[in-house]
Amino acid sequence: MATVAETVALFHRADAVCFDVDSTVICEEGIDELAKFCGVGDAVTEMTRKAMSGSVSFKMALSERLSIINCSREQVNKLITDHPPQLTPGIKELVEKLHQRNVKVFLISGGFRCIVEHVASQLSIPLQHVYANRLKFYFNGEYAGFDDSQPTAESGGKGKVISLLKERYGFETVVMIGDGVTDLEACPPASAFIGFGGNVVRQQVKEKSSWYVMSFGELLKELEKKWQYLGMDI
Repeated sequence: MATVAETVALFHRADAVCFDVDSTVICEEGIDELAKFCGVGDAVTEMTRKAMSGSVSFKMALSERLSIINCSREQVNKLITDHPPQLTPGIKELVEKLHQRNVKVFLISGGFRCIVEHVASQLSIPLQHVYANRLKFYFNGEYAGFDDSQPTAESGGKGKVISLLKERYGFETVVMIGDGVTDLEACPPASAFIGFGGNVVRQQVKEKSSWYVMSFGELLKELEKKWQYLGMDI
């Protein structure tokens, strides 16, 4: 495992920073919020916990939870309108600073693209920098499954996305930040992983993270220290 100092140094020189979304960039788990909205919250929450701890395969957990929820297109749209995702404190400021220094920011999520795109717009992240799962609906708006060809629909998918980004853009140093096992497993190919516990602490992730933070303010402070050292105006 890398040391804290080594991980901090990689964060300082990152070409790109990839964020998980649920319980990282936003305060809640999108699939759990959708389940509550559709009246099946209790049945889905425990399955989400197992998926995040790595005790069942991600694709299996996703498929089973979506079958229980059985959401319509109208329900998804109404959820976003009535209960928009709540940004985690500090994320907007952190993304702004990364963008100011020409660090590319990506959202890589096992959640749903329709929700994650809403989050990306709030953070001024280009939609082509969003990688997430796609829900499918019939012409009448009823649930028709999900696109299981997306890399984010399976275990190890976030790592596949990062490999794709490195190949496509030529990034040398990519940092992954997230709260779950699927985020931790993305390093490698990510150059470094930073565990995030600001919304929920997953013990397995905390124990295996060389650098574990409880707020985005900690990351912002590290960037500011670097830029002040270099004499850069932030």
